[in-house]
Amino acid sequence: MKLALVIVSLAIAVALIAGAIWLYTPDKARSVVEARYADAPTDFVEVAGVRLHVRDSGPRDAPAIVMLHGFGSSLHTWEPWAGALSRDRRVIRFDLPGAGLTGPDPTGDYSDRRSLEVLIALMDRLGVARASLIGNSIGGRIAWKLAAEKPARVDRLVLISPDGFASPGAGYGQLPDVPASFRLLRFVLPTAFVRMSLGPAYADPSRLTDDVVTRYRDLMLAPGVRDAMIARMEQAVLVDPDPLLRRIQAPTLLLWGEKDAMIPIANAADYLSRIAGAQLVALPGLGHVPQEEGPTVSLEPVRDFLK
Repeated sequence: MKLALVIVSLAIAVALIAGAIWLYTPDKARSVVEARYADAPTDFVEVAGVRLHVRDSGPRDAPAIVMLHGFGSSLHTWEPWAGALSRDRRVIRFDLPGAGLTGPDPTGDYSDRRSLEVLIALMDRLGVARASLIGNSIGGRIAWKLAAEKPARVDRLVLISPDGFASPGAGYGQLPDVPASFRLLRFVLPTAFVRMSLGPAYADPSRLTDDVVTRYRDLMLAPGVRDAMIARMEQAVLVDPDPLLRRIQAPTLLLWGEKDAMIPIANAADYLSRIAGAQLVALPGLGHVPQEEGPTVSLEPVRDFLK
């Protein structure tokens, strides 16, 4: 009987080890992800001690736009918009520290304060004294914080399903509780999990193509990115946005997918009541990333607003 138990225990242990080895997902080599997702070596710029992945297109003497992506995303989320806007605007987009081809911040600091420091340093490096900011989700939070704290640097503000208010039951000034399941992503990242995580961002599942899922997953597998994503979550201490939002002077457009399952459109009321003169454009049939899911229809109100 004891021998049988030992044999069963060993069999289970071997199965678990084999399963762990089979599921283990190592980082991809930097040369591999850069070969696939970088346009040119000149896309990398040293800013504030970080090697940023940046794309800067359009006429250099035209009004500038800076685009800020959301959590787990990259500058590629803006591809359709950037191509259209750069015909008559200077369009700057970059992978935030800890994301995409930028990779980890050597300081290990992923707070909003550090993100603002890097953003300002990038604008200074590129000679952009003032720009319109377009931010999605966490990128929206960074954008409206810059508009509140450095009004002279922001011309206009486009917030796409911005983050910033605490969820029900959560408070301000508190360290978030990062689920253990999310921490496991540093070891395991199945394609099915990436697709499931991205699902709520898309109102139309058919728009979440295999190519999109592959891009998100590949860039999460860039060296050090998963650790950086976990660190950003651990350091995401929200502050009460009310006093900051009331300081915003830049004309502001809120763009929100009516079927956003990640940050519901009902949250737009919080911003409309605090940002003077802010206007809302609701996008029927679109979710959390309208710039990807419906790039043509979602860009129209942005074009009109930037004029």
